[in-house]
Formats: sequence, structure tokens, C-alpha cells
Amino acid sequence: MAPSQKEGGKSGKEEEYTALEKHVAFFDRNGDGVVYPWETYQGFRAIGAGRLMSAIAGLFINMGLSHKTRPGKGFSPLFPIEVKNSRFGIHGSHTDAYDKEGRFVESKFDEIFKKHARSHRNALTHKEVFQLLKSNRDPGDFAGWLSAYGEWKVLYELCKDKDGLLTREAVKGAYDGSIFRKLEKQRLSSSSRNKKEKRSR
Repeated sequence: MAPSQKEGGKSGKEEEYTALEKHVAFFDRNGDGVVYPWETYQGFRAIGAGRLMSAIAGLFINMGLSHKTRPGKGFSPLFPIEVKNSRFGIHGSHTDAYDKEGRFVESKFDEIFKKHARSHRNALTHKEVFQLLKSNRDPGDFAGWLSAYGEWKVLYELCKDKDGLLTREAVKGAYDGSIFRKLEKQRLSSSSRNKKEKRSR
């Protein structure tokens, strides 16, 4: 059985994934290469999102990406997303930090901060995140605008630091999913500490 994301493990298969596939694979909670809506929900809960946000994400992300990541296959009411075909789900109005195959493009990532990080060299303010979104809009690409807004909004809310800044490290971690694993470990560690404190009272 492949190591589950809950255990923080990685299968040999995941080691060969592109950055985008690693990003998506975090939500593949049982490591079978397919992400179902309930796994998307579990993944969002694991990184600290509330029940409502997680439920909305599980519904809309899977509904939006399922048919794109299953080329040549018929409709499935379970709305599965195939990790290996994540590249087919790349939307417009994005930063180009993924290439067409879902590989991470360092130079395009660097441009995010060169162009938009005005207040702090290696971090984005709330205002700068929205300036970034606006500058990347493709004309008439309403679906792309909405997808990009949702992704960056969630990233900012879950990963901003105590000063309200979204750091370069956090943004880079979102591209390969490593920030998700970090958030999950922090949440599990915090939960474990709380339980120990309750027992000691």
C-alpha cells in the first residue's frame, strides 16, 4: 500500500512527479493516483481550511478539473481527478510558473517578486497579490480569472505570516505542494500538543 499523505509519506511514484503533479498529489489522500471530491475536502481540512471552504473546494475543483484530466474517458459522477494528467487542468490567466507539462519554471517564478513585491523584496502584501492577479488576466478569460483568484485567495489566507505577508518561500511551496505538507504537519503537531495538555490537567 502506498504511503498516505496523512502519514507525510511519499511513494516512489511521487518522486517522479512534476511540480504540478506533486501539488495535486497532496490531495490524493490514499496515494492511488486519483483525487476524489472527499479527498480534496480532507486535504483542505488538513491544511487548516474550514469545513465550508473545504466543501466548496471539493465540489468546484473536482467538477472543474475532472473531465480535463481524464481525456478520452466518459463522464463520472464521482468527479475524479487523475494526478498524472494534472497538466491538462492548467487554466489561463496564470503566472506561467508552470510550463505546459506542469514543470516548475524558476525564471517565471522570480518575475512574480521582481514585478510585484514592492514593499518587501521576498514577500507579497494583500494588495500586491491582487495587483499580480490583475496583471496576469487574459482578455475574456473569466474562468481563468476566477480560478486564479480562488487559488491565491486561499493561499494568502492560509499562509500569510503574522505581518500579513505572503512570503516567497510559501508561494514557492504552493507550486510543488510542499507548503501543504508543512501546514499539515504543523496542524497535527499543534493538535497533539493540545491533547497532551488536556490530559495533564
